[in-house]
Amino acid sequence: MSEHEEKNFSAFQKKIGITFKNQNLLRQAMVHRSYLNENPSFELGHNERLEYLGDAVLELVVTDYLYMTFPEATEGDMTNWRASLVNSKMLSDIAKPLDIDPLLYLSRGESKDADGKARQYILTNALEATIGAIYLDRGYTYAEKFIKKYIVPHLTTIIEKRLDVDPKSRFQELAQEKIKITPHYEVLEESGPDHAKKFVIGIFLGKERIATGEGTSKQEAQVDAAQNALVAKGWT
Repeated sequence: MSEHEEKNFSAFQKKIGITFKNQNLLRQAMVHRSYLNENPSFELGHNERLEYLGDAVLELVVTDYLYMTFPEATEGDMTNWRASLVNSKMLSDIAKPLDIDPLLYLSRGESKDADGKARQYILTNALEATIGAIYLDRGYTYAEKFIKKYIVPHLTTIIEKRLDVDPKSRFQELAQEKIKITPHYEVLEESGPDHAKKFVIGIFLGKERIATGEGTSKQEAQVDAAQNALVAKGWT
């Protein structure tokens, strides 16, 4: 049995309520570039063009929804809400219960990294590519329905919990409000060559380390640490 026959695209289509006329569009939405490096004779291309298209459709649908639903919101509010909805963390979290992960075509190396940052981006891109594939196969209305069913509802949480405020600002605000302490950050580990640095940073309240974060820059690692600290303190 071939690789693609083992993947249950029928179950996925049943779950989302959309049957593709061209099944290869859906399959291509799941093809990561790394898979083609190991399988150059595979009959489909990678999903990057579909991801590019899906990203644009997603942004239009969300922008239209925000404009029509929140007539009092400022441009800045809508921009922040949209950014919080379509970032890689949110979209990868949305992709997981849709069971996109088992449908991915990945290299052996990428397949092993099931929980890392790289998989987060791969899932995000696959979800956006799926939107692009729906748009090409069934048109804008189907893509809009998919986005409004699975993605737009998360806006309620973003607005209620102020997730559009960056994690560093949110954690500092809550720490000062709840325990009258301003958090500080310390570099715990720095590795890699100059062009591919990796930082591990701890976030502290007083002498207590609340959480750690990783990133390719100090700023990215601090944001990751702050997000993890919000979870650790139950302030999400």
